[in-house]
Amino acid sequence: MNEGLYINHRITLPWAEINLKAIRAQGAGGQNVNKVSSAIHLRFDVRRSSLPDDVKEDLLKLDDQRLTQDGTIIIKAQRFRTQEKNREDALQRLQQVIRAAMHKDKPRVATRPTRASQRRRVEKKVQRGQIKAMRGRVQ
Repeated sequence: MNEGLYINHRITLPWAEINLKAIRAQGAGGQNVNKVSSAIHLRFDVRRSSLPDDVKEDLLKLDDQRLTQDGTIIIKAQRFRTQEKNREDALQRLQQVIRAAMHKDKPRVATRPTRASQRRRVEKKVQRGQIKAMRGRVQ
């Protein structure tokens, strides 16, 4: 494997910071579900990680049920039948959480409507009003 989990061009998490543990999956699956530990329990401590401070702050501000009070992200992956696929799924979901925290929306720039568009709007309103005025009783 490579040196860590790739987040973006400037951040790669070392594998030592990501705690992966195989556990038994819940739900349907017959007898096999009781014998094989195919689910993955991922724990990632945000405060102790090597992430830049601004990314740590953004992660800790997230309103996400996977983030605990002490700043640990817990992901349980049991979507697939094999442990390898569940490990990939858990790591991919950790990537998504971190990338979502890093994403910044562009600030909205307030604009004003042009004079021509204002004029067109008023003309359409007048025209619509005339149409409605014609709906009166015929004498």
